Amino acid sequence: MSSSRSGLVALIGAPNAGKSTLFNRLIGTRLSIVTPKAQTTRLRIHGVVLQETAAGDAAEVVLMDLPGIFAPRRRLDRAMLAAAWKGAAEADVALLIADARARTSHLRPIVERLAATAREPWLVLNKIDLVARPSLLPLAAELNALAPFRRTFMLSAASGDGTADLLAALAPAMPEGPHLYPPDQVSNLSERWLAAEIVREQVFLQSRDEVPYDATVETESWDEARGGAVRVSAVITVARAGQKAILIGAGGTRIHAIGARARALIAEALDRPVRLALRVELRAGWDEDRRRLATLGLEDPG
Repeated sequence: MSSSRSGLVALIGAPNAGKSTLFNRLIGTRLSIVTPKAQTTRLRIHGVVLQETAAGDAAEVVLMDLPGIFAPRRRLDRAMLAAAWKGAAEADVALLIADARARTSHLRPIVERLAATAREPWLVLNKIDLVARPSLLPLAAELNALAPFRRTFMLSAASGDGTADLLAALAPAMPEGPHLYPPDQVSNLSERWLAAEIVREQVFLQSRDEVPYDATVETESWDEARGGAVRVSAVITVARAGQKAILIGAGGTRIHAIGARARALIAEALDRPVRLALRVELRAGWDEDRRRLATLGLEDPG
């Protein structure tokens, strides 16, 4: 007799290890933003995958894309780290996503804390398409010597190679129990939050290194219009005056380009027409503001 299964799977690792790319690949849609900047992911994003096990059980795999593990400097950084480790501790399975090009010495602190935190840690070597295959087994052996990983997988989130095997293994590892989400829900993100994240992605992609990662975006208003369209107003907050000028651009050219691309991506994600208005706000020290962190869904670690 088949049964129902549901559980949490944490994706944790160093910045730019490919966690968000793997997250999007596994759920089959684009929920978590992906940029070349480190520490792009700031909160715990849930993505829901329904997968049948070999025994016929209906498994709900709830993936958690977590902030990357890095050396914190600000209150925002500490809040992100706290969210990441809390997610790893709560998960039924914690996946350490490791760049196959990384050195064991760089991963050691993360591996050792994960071994002390997670209920069931698994190792995932990502970006295997970028390294010589003979180097993979020694790296896996070195990391397994540092922590009691239950399973080890080698894959490429970018190409999808090996990702189906990972998902097939996760499904029966979920505990028996009722599903946490309705069958038509794929994320815990609201449409308002998703719109803000898409705008933030374009801020990073179109400004590159000119605007560091201490920019944030919030949806100010969301109005349903005729014909199924939605009018969205969002504010981009930066910490320094020079960043505001860069984002606006000469004659408003850059903010217009950010808005045009973000509007198209939001419309695609929502499958409806979107009208998007953006403004840029200067707010020095926002990344040390407890109340602002709370609006981002982050707890102040103290």
